[in-house]
Amino acid sequence: MATDMKQTIAQAAKVLVMKKGVKRLTVKDIVEECHITRQAFYYHFEDIPALFRWMIEQDTRRNMRQARTLEDGEARLRYLLVMAINALPYVKKGMAGSYREEMERFLDRYLQQLFEEVCDEQGLYQNCTRFEANLILRYHSQAILGLLRGWTENDTKNLDRITHVVFRLVTEGIPPQGEN
Repeated sequence: MATDMKQTIAQAAKVLVMKKGVKRLTVKDIVEECHITRQAFYYHFEDIPALFRWMIEQDTRRNMRQARTLEDGEARLRYLLVMAINALPYVKKGMAGSYREEMERFLDRYLQQLFEEVCDEQGLYQNCTRFEANLILRYHSQAILGLLRGWTENDTKNLDRITHVVFRLVTEGIPPQGEN
């Protein structure tokens, strides 16, 4: 039951952020949208950033489960990029509000943690020290966030090519021309 109410609250927040263009989303706005009390909101979430974190974590877990059913790492990366691209309007609208800095820090940490889990699962960077692996993962997670921040329609048209290059960068590196 608690998850259902959390879903209801999350859906109300999405509606408010996207359709009503709320710049400063408030608990009052959310509870009015989903017809609950403030106490019900605070029973499930500490505050609005906690709600956003929960929404991102839930979507990511669901997407990771689905991605793991795909055949190979490149297909998984493409699936996750598509999910991130579809979430961009929500993320950008949410970032326009007053919780931008907190959400950016969370997304940075969360994406790096996600990369760490995938690399541990796949056995990537086994020849690196933990420090080196963490630095590489931090680098790649920031690169992915940078790509997504500046994502264009043309990038969407070239999604397969971008996925292939990013996958090669993450898993094997791309040697300079002439070293192939």
